[in-house]
Amino acid sequence: MRKNITFLLILFFTSVAIAQGDLLINPVRVVFEGKNQNADLNLTNIGKDTAVYMISFLSYKMLQDGSFIQLEKPDTTISADRYLRLFPRKVILPPNESQTIRLQLRKPSSLKLGEYRSHIYFRAEKEKTPLGMKDLQIDSTKMAVSITPIFGISIPVIVRNGNLTNQLSLTDVTLQNVNDSISKLNITINRGGNKSAYGNLRVEYHPIKGQKTDIGFANGIGIYPEIPKRDFSLFIKTTKTMNVDGGKLIIRFLAPNEDGGMELTRSELNLKK
Repeated sequence: MRKNITFLLILFFTSVAIAQGDLLINPVRVVFEGKNQNADLNLTNIGKDTAVYMISFLSYKMLQDGSFIQLEKPDTTISADRYLRLFPRKVILPPNESQTIRLQLRKPSSLKLGEYRSHIYFRAEKEKTPLGMKDLQIDSTKMAVSITPIFGISIPVIVRNGNLTNQLSLTDVTLQNVNDSISKLNITINRGGNKSAYGNLRVEYHPIKGQKTDIGFANGIGIYPEIPKRDFSLFIKTTKTMNVDGGKLIIRFLAPNEDGGMELTRSELNLKK
């Protein structure tokens, strides 16, 4: 008996460009606000074989730990795909070639104030066996398992209607020692208002005497409107000075570099001597 098992991998990335399998996508998120009505996504096949990708919309909900669950039925009160046009829906990419995917917003005048979101899903098609090729003969008395990975990438598309705001704060900051050189910094990122937040986390060590040092970074952290707060952990470098002389950590949540990198909120943690 022969059985085929297919694994579906859905990955969320947060950087300037992302790659999974042999597909490179840029940008990694799309935001429509103001008069912006069009956006382009660039897909590049960085593999050695021709690849086929099917493109569709999916709906996800963010949980407090930052993970996502797929919604079987999209929430029509917050999903954005009904206002979006996407073309083409199927892409065939030879090796080292690129193609532009065009995204168009059609926002009705009756759309209520708020933020709407869907995720564009790029799914690699299973490679089909060419005509004339036959399966090798196998022993029918034994079980054979064929594992075919099918890779997928999801990126968010956000539609903002009206003058939306959020309020951010960092609380519940704790530090756990992992070993002599690494510690785990735990933070709660709080979000209020009707707008999602997205940015980068930077951790600085400020000794009692001497210059500050950057000891931790995390880029592309999102907090969507369905959650009021997100728990986040970051591994940082631990120095001998931190353990002996004390000082403090300053944790800064910054806007993305493409948006100016301004500080959105901060928190401090005093270290014990």
